[in-house]
Amino acid sequence: MLWIALVANVLMFGIEVAAAIWSGSSALAADAADFLGDSANYALSLGALALGGAWISRVALLKGMAMSVYGIAVLGYAAWRAWLGVPPEAITMGVVGILALAVNFGVATLLYRFREGDANMRSVWLCTRNDVIANILVLVAAAGVFGTGTVWPDVAVAATLAVLGLTSGTAVIRHARAELTG
Repeated sequence: MLWIALVANVLMFGIEVAAAIWSGSSALAADAADFLGDSANYALSLGALALGGAWISRVALLKGMAMSVYGIAVLGYAAWRAWLGVPPEAITMGVVGILALAVNFGVATLLYRFREGDANMRSVWLCTRNDVIANILVLVAAAGVFGTGTVWPDVAVAATLAVLGLTSGTAVIRHARAELTG
Protein backbone atom coordinates (compact mmCIF):
# COMPACT_ATOMS: atom_id res chain seq x y z
CA MET A 1 0.00 0.00 0.00
CA LEU A 2 2.85 2.38 0.78
CA TRP A 3 4.31 1.77 -2.69
CA ILE A 4 1.00 2.75 -4.31
CA ALA A 5 0.85 5.85 -2.12
CA LEU A 6 4.45 6.74 -3.03
CA VAL A 7 3.89 6.52 -6.79
CA ALA A 8 0.59 8.43 -6.62
CA ASN A 9 2.19 11.23 -4.59
CA VAL A 10 5.24 11.57 -6.84
CA LEU A 11 2.97 11.88 -9.90
CA MET A 12 0.70 14.42 -8.21
CA PHE A 13 3.71 16.44 -7.02
CA GLY A 14 4.77 16.92 -10.65
CA ILE A 15 1.25 17.80 -11.78
CA GLU A 16 0.69 20.29 -8.95
CA VAL A 17 4.07 22.00 -9.34
CA ALA A 18 3.26 22.64 -13.00
CA ALA A 19 -0.25 23.81 -12.10
CA ALA A 20 1.02 26.08 -9.31
CA ILE A 21 3.48 27.72 -11.69
CA TRP A 22 0.83 28.03 -14.42
CA SER A 23 -1.87 29.43 -12.14
CA GLY A 24 0.25 31.41 -9.66
CA SER A 25 -1.51 29.71 -6.73
CA SER A 26 0.22 29.54 -3.34
CA ALA A 27 -2.41 27.02 -2.18
CA LEU A 28 -1.48 24.68 -5.06
CA ALA A 29 2.22 25.28 -4.38
CA ALA A 30 1.64 24.40 -0.72
CA ASP A 31 -0.21 21.26 -1.73
CA ALA A 32 2.54 20.35 -4.22
CA ALA A 33 5.15 20.73 -1.48
CA ASP A 34 2.97 18.52 0.68
CA PHE A 35 2.88 15.87 -2.06
CA LEU A 36 6.68 15.99 -2.20
CA GLY A 37 6.89 15.68 1.58
CA ASP A 38 4.44 12.80 1.55
CA SER A 39 6.48 11.06 -1.14
CA ALA A 40 9.51 11.31 1.13
CA ASN A 41 7.34 10.24 4.05
CA TYR A 42 6.21 7.06 2.27
CA ALA A 43 9.74 6.27 1.08
CA LEU A 44 11.14 6.76 4.59
CA SER A 45 8.34 4.65 6.04
CA LEU A 46 9.20 1.81 3.68
CA GLY A 47 12.85 2.07 4.74
CA ALA A 48 11.97 2.25 8.43
CA LEU A 49 9.78 -0.82 8.19
CA ALA A 50 12.68 -2.70 6.61
CA LEU A 51 15.07 -1.61 9.39
CA GLY A 52 12.60 -2.16 12.22
CA GLY A 53 13.12 -1.47 15.92
CA ALA A 54 14.00 2.02 17.10
CA TRP A 55 14.59 3.12 13.50
CA ILE A 56 10.84 3.27 13.00
CA SER A 57 10.55 5.92 15.72
CA ARG A 58 13.70 7.76 14.61
CA VAL A 59 12.37 8.06 11.08
CA ALA A 60 9.02 9.25 12.45
CA LEU A 61 10.86 11.92 14.44
CA LEU A 62 12.61 13.08 11.26
CA LYS A 63 9.30 13.14 9.39
CA GLY A 64 7.68 15.20 12.15
CA MET A 65 10.48 17.74 11.87
CA ALA A 66 10.07 17.84 8.08
CA MET A 67 6.33 18.44 8.44
CA SER A 68 7.07 21.37 10.74
CA VAL A 69 9.63 22.85 8.34
CA TYR A 70 7.05 22.51 5.55
CA GLY A 71 4.60 24.55 7.64
CA ILE A 72 7.11 27.33 8.18
CA ALA A 73 8.12 27.40 4.49
CA VAL A 74 4.50 27.58 3.33
CA LEU A 75 3.81 30.47 5.72
CA GLY A 76 6.73 32.34 4.17
CA TYR A 77 5.57 31.63 0.62
CA ALA A 78 2.00 32.66 1.40
CA ALA A 79 3.26 35.94 2.88
CA TRP A 80 5.27 36.59 -0.29
CA ARG A 81 2.21 35.89 -2.49
CA ALA A 82 0.11 38.20 -0.30
CA TRP A 83 2.72 40.93 -0.67
CA LEU A 84 2.64 40.51 -4.48
CA GLY A 85 -1.16 40.70 -4.41
CA VAL A 86 -1.66 38.95 -7.76
CA PRO A 87 -4.65 36.59 -7.73
CA PRO A 88 -4.05 33.06 -9.03
CA GLU A 89 -5.93 31.46 -11.91
CA ALA A 90 -8.98 29.84 -10.26
CA ILE A 91 -10.00 27.33 -12.94
CA THR A 92 -6.62 25.58 -12.92
CA MET A 93 -6.72 25.53 -9.13
CA GLY A 94 -10.15 23.88 -9.19
CA VAL A 95 -9.38 21.24 -11.82
CA VAL A 96 -6.10 20.21 -10.20
CA GLY A 97 -7.69 20.36 -6.75
CA ILE A 98 -10.35 17.85 -7.85
CA LEU A 99 -7.72 15.51 -9.30
CA ALA A 100 -5.59 15.76 -6.16
CA LEU A 101 -8.62 15.10 -3.95
CA ALA A 102 -9.45 11.95 -5.89
CA VAL A 103 -5.88 10.65 -5.59
CA ASN A 104 -5.57 11.48 -1.90
CA PHE A 105 -8.97 10.09 -1.01
CA GLY A 106 -7.96 6.81 -2.65
CA VAL A 107 -4.69 6.72 -0.70
CA ALA A 108 -6.50 7.63 2.54
CA THR A 109 -8.89 4.74 2.00
CA LEU A 110 -5.93 2.37 1.60
CA LEU A 111 -4.19 3.64 4.75
CA TYR A 112 -7.18 4.22 7.05
CA ARG A 113 -6.62 1.06 9.10
CA PHE A 114 -3.11 2.24 10.07
CA ARG A 115 -4.25 5.52 11.68
CA GLU A 116 -3.67 4.28 15.27
CA GLY A 117 -0.37 2.45 14.67
CA ASP A 118 3.15 3.31 15.79
CA ALA A 119 4.59 6.81 15.27
CA ASN A 120 5.78 5.88 11.79
CA MET A 121 2.41 4.66 10.54
CA ARG A 122 0.61 7.44 12.40
CA SER A 123 2.72 9.98 10.53
CA VAL A 124 1.75 8.29 7.26
CA TRP A 125 -1.93 8.47 8.19
CA LEU A 126 -1.72 12.11 9.36
CA CYS A 127 -0.04 13.16 6.11
CA THR A 128 -2.71 11.39 4.11
CA ARG A 129 -5.57 12.84 6.16
CA ASN A 130 -4.00 16.29 5.86
CA ASP A 131 -3.85 15.85 2.10
CA VAL A 132 -7.58 15.24 1.83
CA ILE A 133 -8.26 18.28 4.02
CA ALA A 134 -5.78 20.32 1.96
CA ASN A 135 -7.44 19.36 -1.31
CA ILE A 136 -10.86 20.38 -0.04
CA LEU A 137 -9.38 23.69 1.10
CA VAL A 138 -7.70 24.24 -2.29
CA LEU A 139 -11.14 23.86 -3.88
CA VAL A 140 -12.53 26.40 -1.39
CA ALA A 141 -9.65 28.75 -2.27
CA ALA A 142 -10.32 28.30 -5.99
CA ALA A 143 -13.98 29.18 -5.49
CA GLY A 144 -13.01 32.16 -3.32
CA VAL A 145 -10.50 33.46 -5.86
CA PHE A 146 -13.03 32.95 -8.65
CA GLY A 147 -15.72 34.80 -6.70
CA THR A 148 -13.62 37.67 -5.36
CA GLY A 149 -10.89 38.08 -7.96
CA THR A 150 -8.38 38.58 -5.13
CA VAL A 151 -5.37 36.68 -3.80
CA TRP A 152 -6.72 36.48 -0.24
CA PRO A 153 -8.67 33.19 -0.37
CA ASP A 154 -5.56 31.52 -1.83
CA VAL A 155 -3.27 33.00 0.82
CA ALA A 156 -5.68 32.12 3.63
CA VAL A 157 -5.82 28.49 2.54
CA ALA A 158 -2.03 28.30 2.18
CA ALA A 159 -1.66 29.68 5.72
CA THR A 160 -4.22 27.16 7.00
CA LEU A 161 -2.27 24.33 5.35
CA ALA A 162 0.90 25.63 6.96
CA VAL A 163 -0.70 25.53 10.42
CA LEU A 164 -2.00 22.02 9.72
CA GLY A 165 1.54 20.93 8.81
CA LEU A 166 2.97 22.51 11.96
CA THR A 167 0.43 20.94 14.30
CA SER A 168 0.71 17.51 12.68
CA GLY A 169 4.49 17.70 12.76
CA THR A 170 4.39 18.52 16.46
CA ALA A 171 2.07 15.57 17.15
CA VAL A 172 4.34 13.14 15.29
CA ILE A 173 7.44 14.48 17.09
CA ARG A 174 5.77 13.97 20.48
CA HIS A 175 4.64 10.46 19.58
CA ALA A 176 8.09 9.46 18.25
CA ARG A 177 9.88 10.90 21.31
CA ALA A 178 7.54 8.97 23.61
CA GLU A 179 8.33 5.76 21.72
CA LEU A 180 12.07 6.42 21.87
CA THR A 181 12.11 7.15 25.60
CA GLY A 182 9.41 4.67 26.65
